[in-house]
Amino acid sequence: MKAQIRRVLVDVEPLRTDAAFRRLWLGGTLSSLGSRMTTFAVMLQVYQVTGSSAAVGGVGLATLLPTLVVGLIGGSLADALDRRKLVLVTGSSMAVVSLLFGVQAFTGSEQVWPLYALTMAQSLLFAIDNPARRTFIPRLLSKEQLPAGLTLQMLAFHLSVMLGPTIGGFLAAAGGVKICYFVDALTFLFALYGVFRLPPMRVEGGSSKPGVRSIWDGIRYVARNRIVAGALLSDLTATVFAMPFALLPALNSDRFGGSPTTLGLLNAAPAVGGVLAMSFSGPVGRTSRKGIWLLAAGALWGASLAGLGLTDRLWLALTVLVVAGAADATAVVLRGSIVQTSIPDGYRGRTTALDFVVGAGGPHLGNFRGGVVASATTPSVSALTGGLSCVVGIAFVALCFPALRRFTTETDEPSSRVDPNAPISEKNVSVSDPK
Repeated sequence: MKAQIRRVLVDVEPLRTDAAFRRLWLGGTLSSLGSRMTTFAVMLQVYQVTGSSAAVGGVGLATLLPTLVVGLIGGSLADALDRRKLVLVTGSSMAVVSLLFGVQAFTGSEQVWPLYALTMAQSLLFAIDNPARRTFIPRLLSKEQLPAGLTLQMLAFHLSVMLGPTIGGFLAAAGGVKICYFVDALTFLFALYGVFRLPPMRVEGGSSKPGVRSIWDGIRYVARNRIVAGALLSDLTATVFAMPFALLPALNSDRFGGSPTTLGLLNAAPAVGGVLAMSFSGPVGRTSRKGIWLLAAGALWGASLAGLGLTDRLWLALTVLVVAGAADATAVVLRGSIVQTSIPDGYRGRTTALDFVVGAGGPHLGNFRGGVVASATTPSVSALTGGLSCVVGIAFVALCFPALRRFTTETDEPSSRVDPNAPISEKNVSVSDPK
């Protein structure tokens, strides 16, 4: 009985057996919690200074632009330098930016431009830091433990989404937003300690020179790797067609009474689903048919959000959002596992950077699409059409990328031997391909 329960619950074996991963995970979890507190504090401070929702929306724009512009450059640097040293530099710099956030709040600044400037600086550094940092786990864990490690990271992310704003709200109420910023800066020490204790993380098999040529080579590699290209396209399809958060205020007002408390529940529901999915992720982490599971999770995300457009019952809306959040978290873990096991280390930074850009840009585009359609029609129509479009789009990806649909983890290093200069063909991808 205990063995059956362990197979259902999240696999914590990487935390028990690998000290380096354990330090990295604990430090990253605390840092992620601090970062969510800062995100909350910045939006609160911008609104306190300006009283404008549009000004708060500008924080998202200040976050997105550096991500899209610098994200691919970060991947190029990650495939050229010792990734451990790169992350130590970027992590230390982000800690300084958090301190500067705290200083401007401590001095009682009534200007909004420093908040935008610091947000852009933090996002720029994060766009360089993230692709390099995400290469650590595949180097520390075996192929068998990689899904469990990625699941644990996703669990930490959703916990920080749930708890960060809540803790930030209590701290801001007790001592002002400056407390959130200073606590965030402190959490970087734990994350940097985990990275500092790592061995050197130079690129295996020789590094590439950073620059436009390196970035272009990475894009060409992804285009030719039909597994990775399909996985990234499935994520883009799900987020662009069916991102729901821009619709929630209007849906809350039209159907659920308009209470801020209700809106908070609607926004938190997907994160609750993510925590539940990662807590009971044993079967998903152990499955070898990760490609078909990824596509199924994307379709479930779309179908759930289509259901959001059809209900006027709060409990049912919260339920479908929880299901959508569970599907999204599952898809993120599966996509990460597929991508990381389908690329050689020499392309890992650039491929991870492209994954990062897709993951960061898609939701913003999806929220924009949802808001435009809702303004032209109704929020319900936007949710319904977006969800159904997502299901159709996922089916199209499954049809056009059979290598992703048939992907399994039963063979060692699938597609790590893809030649980036070879012509585009599914035969370039070495995978277990059951007939």
